[in-house]
Amino acid sequence: MTIRLTVNGKRVELDGVRTIAELLRSRGLDPRLVAVEHNGEIVPREEYERRELRDGDVLEVVHFVGGG
Repeated sequence: MTIRLTVNGKRVELDGVRTIAELLRSRGLDPRLVAVEHNGEIVPREEYERRELRDGDVLEVVHFVGGG
């Protein structure tokens, strides 16, 4: 099943991705090092496996960067 999402302002089409966790894995992102906003709502990390994505959803994925 293909879904169309907007991720960080870019339209993407993804096959076989149903949850935020699957989206992060498909992009090679470590869920411990990102924050995700789903349709304007910050998603707690413990919900990444359960939060289902639907056609037309909008996500912002922010990477944490260390340094000083």
